[in-house]
Amino acid sequence: MKKTFVTLALASSLTLTGCTTDPYTGEQKLSKAAIGAGIGAVLGAAVSSKKDRAKGAVIGAALGGGTGYYFDRQESILRQKLANTGVSVTRTPEGIHLNMPGHISFPSGQYALIPNFYETLDSVALVFNEFKKTDIRIVGHTDSSGGDSLNQTLSERRANSVKQYFASQGVGTARMSSLGYGERYPAASNKTKQGRATNRRVEIEILNPQSGR
Repeated sequence: MKKTFVTLALASSLTLTGCTTDPYTGEQKLSKAAIGAGIGAVLGAAVSSKKDRAKGAVIGAALGGGTGYYFDRQESILRQKLANTGVSVTRTPEGIHLNMPGHISFPSGQYALIPNFYETLDSVALVFNEFKKTDIRIVGHTDSSGGDSLNQTLSERRANSVKQYFASQGVGTARMSSLGYGERYPAASNKTKQGRATNRRVEIEILNPQSGR
């Protein structure tokens, strides 16, 4: 019982010391690294023998927190590099989500990248090349204008264009996948011009390889 209490106390301490302040709301919250460390501590203790339970908690905390910290660092650098570019950065349970609106990345109805967007993609590629332990899934979307077949092909080609550009910047092709969803998953209503503009987008998911593709 005493060892179990020590394990839980360690997990609690790790998570509490991992509190950060949200720059937008001023509220304190736990970083992903701290959450991972706390979970890792409990799991590490659970799989260890009674004799080595405390040691297992420490090892588990290091492993769990390491993954969270890896994504915390990527998220921080991406936010710095993509500030004021029009690309949004969102942390998700699986990793990091980038949303690249169509009006800044592709001409209407085309899949060739807008040259002015190269600099933004270069910034993302630099981060990908620094953090090589992640998988990258690139997904194209369209609005409902045009036929289903046309939209499906356009979404696939746009996603592939982004993938090929990253490859030209040294990002390994083995860690990247691309696919298109056409108009199937709108982010806004297609009944308005603004909504259709929102739906024309390429999304990038930065994932832990264990999450799969």
